[in-house]
This record gives sequence, structure tokens and C-alpha cells, in this order.
Amino acid sequence: MTLGLAPGLVLPEPAAAEFSGVDYTLTNQNEQNFSGQNLANTSFAGATGRHANFSGANLHGAILTQAAFPEANFAGADLSGTLMDKVDLSGADLTGAVLSGAIASGSSFRGATVTDADFSDALIDRVDQRSLCRDAEGTNPTTGVDTRLSLGC
Repeated sequence: MTLGLAPGLVLPEPAAAEFSGVDYTLTNQNEQNFSGQNLANTSFAGATGRHANFSGANLHGAILTQAAFPEANFAGADLSGTLMDKVDLSGADLTGAVLSGAIASGSSFRGATVTDADFSDALIDRVDQRSLCRDAEGTNPTTGVDTRLSLGC
């Protein structure tokens, strides 16, 4: 038995998925697409996410401790207030991302793109800070903060 729609009846568009507070601890998220999703207060502790797409996602307050996100896309993502210590972000795209107040000590940003990113009040290692300052440029489109100033270059 099939059900037909009444003429002129329009179904609403499905809402964006809500993942806030979900626990992805120690999971494999390689190649996954989380773009534009609300991932606030989620845990990706110990997770792997090579080439994962987090562009435009809200990761405010998320826990990324000891995770690996090499070559992941965080362009335009809100990473403010995240705990991201000892995270591999090598080759990640952080273009336009907001990392204000993030704790990223012991993390690797080797080869990461940080154009237009905001690192205001973020805790990052001095070695990473110096390295990021070599290529840092632009102004974050969300906060209006200069990337070099936010890194203390």
C-alpha cells in the first residue's frame, strides 16, 4: 500500500541534524562530513578524523584531546572554548575558524592554513605560535579580529 500526497501539499524540508553533546570518543571519523552541524560540547577525545569535513560547524566547548585530524577541513568552524591539547591538526584548513579561548597545548599545527583565523586568548605552544605567525594573515570574518594580532605575532 502506498500513500499519496494530497494535491498542493508540500512537505517541510528536513532540519539540520543536531549532534550537540554526542560522544565520539575513540571513534574513527576519517572522511566524515560534519559541515555546518551543531557539535557544541561533543567529545572527539582520542578520535581520528583524517580528511574529515567540519567546515562551518559549531564545535564550541568540544573536547578534542589527543585526537588526530590531519588534513581535516575546519574552515569557518567555531572552535572557541575547545579543549584540544595534544591534537594532530597537521595540514588542517583553519581558514576563517574561531579558536578564541581554545586550549591547544602540545598540538601540532604543522602545515595548517590559518588565514583569517582568530586565536584570541588561545593557549598554544610558543613553537606553534612562531610557526603559525610565518604564514598568518587576514581578518576573521566573524569576529573582525586580525589573525596576526590574535596570535601575538
